Amino acid sequence: MISVALAGKPNAGKSTFYTAATMADVDVGNYPFTTIDPNRGVTHVRTDCPCLSREERCGDEDCRDGKRYVPVELLDVAGLVPGAHEGKGLGNQFLDALTDADVILQVVDAAGATNAEGEPVEVGEYDPVEEVDFVEAEMDAWLAGILDRNWESVERKSRSPEFDIEEALTDLLTGFGATEHDVTVVLRGMEYPEDPIQWTDEHREELAAVVRARTKPIVLVANKADIAPEGNVERLRETDKPVVPATADGELALRRAAEAGAIEYDPGDADFRITGDLTDEQAAGLERVREVMAEFGGTGVQAALNEAVYGLLDLITAFPVQNETHWTDGQGNVLPDAFLLPRGSGPRDLAYAVHSDIGDGYLHAVDARADRRIGEDTELEEGDVIKVVSTAS
Repeated sequence: MISVALAGKPNAGKSTFYTAATMADVDVGNYPFTTIDPNRGVTHVRTDCPCLSREERCGDEDCRDGKRYVPVELLDVAGLVPGAHEGKGLGNQFLDALTDADVILQVVDAAGATNAEGEPVEVGEYDPVEEVDFVEAEMDAWLAGILDRNWESVERKSRSPEFDIEEALTDLLTGFGATEHDVTVVLRGMEYPEDPIQWTDEHREELAAVVRARTKPIVLVANKADIAPEGNVERLRETDKPVVPATADGELALRRAAEAGAIEYDPGDADFRITGDLTDEQAAGLERVREVMAEFGGTGVQAALNEAVYGLLDLITAFPVQNETHWTDGQGNVLPDAFLLPRGSGPRDLAYAVHSDIGDGYLHAVDARADRRIGEDTELEEGDVIKVVSTAS
C-alpha cells in the first residue's frame, strides 16, 4: 500500500488532518508533541470509478455514486522542531518514522498562529513562509548525518577489486526507501570522485538532498486557511513547492456531521447538503466551512492526498477483473479491486500487483472497456479495466 506521511512542526494541525482523513481516534491538543507514538491508519485517494461508463453504479463499498476511493496508508508522526536532525524534541523518532513513506504532506500553519517551535502565538504573528523549507532541510541534514556516520564502511568496501560505488550506496540507502534505480539515477546527475575516500561533506550533503527529493517528495498543506490573514496562502503558493490550501478542522466537522446524518457529503466534494436538524451554532459553523470551500474548491484534505499520490507520485488507478464482459470477479462482484501503479506500468505489472503468482504465470491481458487483447508493452492509463489471464488464475 502507498504510504503518505504527515510532517511539520507541532500544532500545525497534523493530528486533526489525520483524524479527518481516517476518522480514527487520536489525541488532538494545542500543545507541543500531542502525538508521541506514530499513528498509522488508512485513508483514501479519490478518482472516477469506471462504473460511470455503465448504466448502473458498481455498488462497491469504496464507490459512492461513481466516486471511487482507493486506500492508502496515512502516517502521523511527532511534530518536528528546529534541530530535529540533531535529536532535539522527538527529532530522531520523527525522522526514523518517515523512512517508509512514499510521499510527505508537510502541514503548515498558514494562519501564522504558532511559532517555529509550534508554540501558540497570535494569529498572523509568525510568517508561515519561514517554514516552507523546514522539513526538507531537517530531513536532508539527518540523512547526510547517516551517510557521514556510515561512510567508513563504504571506504572499507572500496579496497575490494570488485567494489561498485552504486552497489555500496544502494546498500546504505535502502533503509531510507531508495532503490538501486534511484541511486543510479541520482549518481548520474552528480559529479563526484570514484574513490569514496576523496568524498567531502559537500558530496554527501548533495547526495542526501537529491536522494531525499527523489524518494520523499513533499506537498505543502496550507492548513488553517480559513483563519489565515489575507495574503498568507497566496505567498505560500508563490514558493517553488506544490501547495494545497486546507482546513482540516472544516473537513473533520463535515465528516462528523455526515456520520451523524446531518449532511450529505463525500470527501473531496466542493459543497455539501444539509439533510438533518442542526442547532443554530452548528448551522453557522458549517456555513463558515462552506464559505472556505467555495473559495478553495473544497476543504483541501482530499485534494492534498490526491496531489501527493496522483500528482507528485504520478500514479494511476487500474481495475483488474476476471470477467471482461460484466467487469466482475469470480464471485460476481463488480469492479471489486483498484490498484495504484506508477505511470507507464503495463498489464504484467498489474498482474504482479494482484499477486506474485499471477504475475509469474502471466499469459496475456484484455482491455475490458474495448473488449480486445492488449500487448504486454501496452501502457495502462487511469481508470483502465483489465482482465489478466494467467496460469495461476
